[in-house]
Amino acid sequence: MATWVIARLTLREAASRKILWAALWLGLAFLVLYGVGAYFIQREVARQGMPLAAMREVYSFLAMAGLYVVNFLVVMMTVLTSVDTLAGEIASGTMQAVATKPLRRFEIVLGKWLGFGAMLALYVALMGGGVVIVIYALTGYAVPGLLRGLALIVLEGLTLLSVSILGGTSLSTLANGVLAFGLYGLAFVGGWIEQIGSLLQNETTVNIGILSSLVMPSEALWRRAAFEMQSSLARGLGNITPFSPTSVPSEIMILYAVAYVVVMLALALRRFSRRDP
Repeated sequence: MATWVIARLTLREAASRKILWAALWLGLAFLVLYGVGAYFIQREVARQGMPLAAMREVYSFLAMAGLYVVNFLVVMMTVLTSVDTLAGEIASGTMQAVATKPLRRFEIVLGKWLGFGAMLALYVALMGGGVVIVIYALTGYAVPGLLRGLALIVLEGLTLLSVSILGGTSLSTLANGVLAFGLYGLAFVGGWIEQIGSLLQNETTVNIGILSSLVMPSEALWRRAAFEMQSSLARGLGNITPFSPTSVPSEIMILYAVAYVVVMLALALRRFSRRDP
């Protein structure tokens, strides 16, 4: 019961922060701009009289471009809203008052993780759903594998959230932010190295990319999500773009990411239970 109370309070706290509102307003501005751009692109495609198959690929690319931006906004929102949830409260002394109440340490950490996780899932649903609705309303194109793709984006956010929660048990807010964004940057670069290596059939660079995905599986999850949501023709072509990865992570990587989240959260629970707030 206490865990759900902490989760609800975490949601309320997040809703009162300017960072979350900035992310929401930025997301709304993106959807408006995206809708205007998609409208004029659709008009131009119709004017040129493209074949139906070519039109579908244009709309598929446009949809994936929007979802790529959504994925980036999710990463930024997840880290910026959660990076000081433990570190900031420990540094300010607020955690001393909370931890002395009849609450178990794990209930505090788990409640905060659940609260931010719920916020993350809602944000993905709103932004991802917004992109899909805009594309469908303007072009009639329905993104395939949508639920699976959005679920993978949520899982990507949860990996970063779990790292942020773990870092908050030991690091300052600034150091925790550097850690989370640094790991994301490492995974991002490693993912592109893996794709280029796959295109060139260079095993060494592919292995470098796989290693970076083991350190932080965020980019691998996005590439799998992109693979799930792109058109069947784009899958076959395997173009090296953020939307058509040449190296597609397997189902095993998804399971690894789930285990990664569990391990990071377990380490956070263990570390917080053993420290003085």
